[in-house]
Amino acid sequence: MTDEKLISKEIIENDIRYLQLLSKSFPNIAEASTEIINLEAILNLPKGTEHFLTDIHGEDEAFRHVLKNASGAVKRKVNEIFGHTMRETEKKELCTLIYYPEEKLDLIKAVEEDMDDWYNITLNNLIKVCQNVSSKYTRSKVHKAIPKEFSYTIQELMHESTIEPNKQAYINVIISTIISTQRADDFIIAMCNLIQRLTIDQLHIVGDIYDRGPGPHHIMDILNDYHNVDIQWGNHDILWMGAAAGNRANIANVIRIAMRYGTQSTLEDGYGINLLPLATFAMEHYADDECLKFMPKIDLLGKPMGEKTIRLVSQMHKAITIIQFKIEAQIIKSRPEFDMDNRLLLDKIDFEKGVCTIDGVEYELSDKYFPTVDPNDPYKLTDEEESLMKQLEHSFRHSEKLKKHIKCLLNKGSMYTICNSNLLFHASIPLNEDGTLKEVLINGATYKGKALLDKVDQLVRLAYTGDQKSEEGKFALDYIWYLWCGKDAPPFDKAKMATFERYFIAGKPEIRNEKKGYYYSLRNNEEVCDMILDEFGVGGSHRHIINGHVPVKIIKGENPIKANGKLLVIDGGFSKAYQPETGIAGYTLIYHSHGMQLVQHEPFQSTKQAIVDGLDIKSTTFIVEFNTQRMMVKDTDKGRVLREQITDLRMLLEAYRRGLIKERTKN
Repeated sequence: MTDEKLISKEIIENDIRYLQLLSKSFPNIAEASTEIINLEAILNLPKGTEHFLTDIHGEDEAFRHVLKNASGAVKRKVNEIFGHTMRETEKKELCTLIYYPEEKLDLIKAVEEDMDDWYNITLNNLIKVCQNVSSKYTRSKVHKAIPKEFSYTIQELMHESTIEPNKQAYINVIISTIISTQRADDFIIAMCNLIQRLTIDQLHIVGDIYDRGPGPHHIMDILNDYHNVDIQWGNHDILWMGAAAGNRANIANVIRIAMRYGTQSTLEDGYGINLLPLATFAMEHYADDECLKFMPKIDLLGKPMGEKTIRLVSQMHKAITIIQFKIEAQIIKSRPEFDMDNRLLLDKIDFEKGVCTIDGVEYELSDKYFPTVDPNDPYKLTDEEESLMKQLEHSFRHSEKLKKHIKCLLNKGSMYTICNSNLLFHASIPLNEDGTLKEVLINGATYKGKALLDKVDQLVRLAYTGDQKSEEGKFALDYIWYLWCGKDAPPFDKAKMATFERYFIAGKPEIRNEKKGYYYSLRNNEEVCDMILDEFGVGGSHRHIINGHVPVKIIKGENPIKANGKLLVIDGGFSKAYQPETGIAGYTLIYHSHGMQLVQHEPFQSTKQAIVDGLDIKSTTFIVEFNTQRMMVKDTDKGRVLREQITDLRMLLEAYRRGLIKERTKN
């Protein structure tokens, strides 16, 4: 008995309005049957390869290279295809060409004496790589990925066998014609880009694109145009979203971090933020201050910074830091439910003695120069500071490039994602000490677990797109700052953010410590992880939580795989600021049809060295899970959706055959 005959007339009649809508896309039995055949075929293809990255922190060159080499996958495929038939130097040259086709072509043409011969060999080699990486996809999907101007030709080359002499002659004619018409360069670039695109089917960014590194705006340009990506917001991403929404505390924090890491060009050149008013203000008020605690971390920049620039950046750094403390105090005082009074420290300073009293203990200040702080009203902005913040707020709100990137974060991002039995979120699910879900108060109501992240997601969107004059909108705009540093904020989940203590308290007392929430210790417990996975409705025999946020310190023996494999922390230190702590330069988690692999990266030198010297990122691969049976599309979330579509189409077929819906000729 066929599946169609199992579908009762009553079921079809109940869904007749939906089936009538579906019939507009598939107007007759032939069209519906063809689509069923196509979908059934897709279900039995191997699962596409997913790549997971987190905590990129503005390191655009390393990020771009990891995408181009697919975390070493392109190199492995080249080795598999050509084995011992190609020298190691030739394989390295081919890989570099695939990663950076335009730049590599220029170098090759400067030294190669017989370009026609080189084109011929290279095009044949690229065809073999294209055939390999496209083998797990339908022709339709590959067709959509190919640039239109080369679509027919590339498909002909990819789907013809070179074993038969006649077919080889056919391919040779196509290649020789490409060369003779001087289209080889464009054709090679198109094929290299196609290889890159097909090697990564889906990209997951598990938070923290922004801050510390010099190029978050370049990373956002890539993600904005990427063929298949989702983003789980990290605390640094939310910080920028709040700044773009006009939250002044977020704006001050964004600028402070840029000054700290010497990445002010991201603001000025990347987003057109006018920092001249801040520079003018800082030079005037901190002209006599050495600002030693506010020197930028120039060792992380990778390029020199002149003494005058260092001096100015240090002054701007201190100026915006003091302004930040004042603005944050305004939110803390107006929102007692945030329970952050312990962050009000300017009024705890004895300016004459040069000490600050915290939790009843006096601590000596390492910096005692506060020219813009009124001891009688320490949290009041001066008229100049107020004017400065108005100008900065205007710049952030009206940056077209920033608007474009925040829109990308909103459209492609969320607090969490569930994909193929994996639960992705950046940092934490607040827990009680006993491992139960912690109830968190938000605007008069309590939330926990999945409901908490759903509520946070809603407030982030409301802060940017909602009516900021309404009470709900005002709360959302304040809360988006709380998400950056609040003790019950899922993207942060620490007792405090000790910014004041790090800058102003002498020595390294314990009060600088930022005690983590219970999640960070309890996530090592398999039962706790299972409880969280159940809370989010994540099923499957091989299910995982995937996090970032806390760098895994390999040099101290820490392991990214926790809770008997139920949880993976894949923050390995993409940011140069963390690499001395982690001992590596980031992770990529790869989930393909054979299982899960964790790729551990060594530091990336530079794009120039990668192109000129063929210097690839050195990576080590560890098997996390290995599937005894290859995972197919039918075993994935996409497969479930496709099976539902097939069921609907079978109902439509039966409706046609029963005469409940009339067949039409497709227009």
